[in-house]
Amino acid sequence: MSQEPQVPLSHRVPDLGALELLLAVARLGSLGRAARELGITQPAASGRVRSMERQLGVTLVERSPRGSRLTAAGALVTDWAGRIVEAAEAFDAGARALRGRRDSRLRVAASMTIAEYLLPGWLVALQAERPGTAVSLLAGNSATVARQLLEGAADLGFVEGLAVPEGLDGVVVARDRLIVVVAPGHAWARRGRVVTAGELAATPLILREEGSGTRQVLDAALAAYGGLATPLLELSSTTAVKAAAVSGAGASVLSELAVGEEMGARRLVRVEVAGVPLSRDLRAVWPTGPAPAGPGRDLLALTRRG
Repeated sequence: MSQEPQVPLSHRVPDLGALELLLAVARLGSLGRAARELGITQPAASGRVRSMERQLGVTLVERSPRGSRLTAAGALVTDWAGRIVEAAEAFDAGARALRGRRDSRLRVAASMTIAEYLLPGWLVALQAERPGTAVSLLAGNSATVARQLLEGAADLGFVEGLAVPEGLDGVVVARDRLIVVVAPGHAWARRGRVVTAGELAATPLILREEGSGTRQVLDAALAAYGGLATPLLELSSTTAVKAAAVSGAGASVLSELAVGEEMGARRLVRVEVAGVPLSRDLRAVWPTGPAPAGPGRDLLALTRRG
């Protein structure tokens, strides 16, 4: 009995342009703004979303006069899309590194918040100082960064956890604060509402996965109030966590660096929490021993300026 030929993966998975559009909608909260950012018309963007929904068999985006927001299925698909786009970015970085002669090479591994909100500026400055340096970037959680360094797959890393991971040396390059955020319609969004530490510890939250620096800091802060944070949803990218929170699925704890745009547009509201220390150090790390030389040394110096 002959088997039916398998449909190629390229026919079953949305193309990269469609996935980038979905990520832009999640980040900007508007199909029109996402279209403008990607340089396409709004009708073309709407058509891509509808085509993706037909291909996957689920509704991804709810549209209204106030903007566009992801459905619960859309938030999950956005999480997966983020991984695919990150892999494509790594592929692109690798392909560019293969083109032409390069004077030097730097392999960087960074946790998600640092990779998205701090590292781009540092790399632009490094390129100005060392235009011949080819940089490859792996973005993952803090545990992944530590593993890449220990396995020799990266020269310099950046993590968000409570301490320098075992087997590594490091130095603080920035400080960050985690904040509790909810959609405007959430009960915690009422003016003057202060959530207690006990309430936060007892409430299921939209969380990053275990191994992320954000999760480590939150779990440590809540340990005195009944144990670890309880996940309502557990997602592996900041974009997906934000999208789920904006959709009204529940409260989340995220880096203050990551939610400025959403708070400015009132898609997310900050909730004050009493008695929970949520500040953290952001560190550059490398395998135990001498600090990185060459372009790694230069990037490290750039992170500590000012």
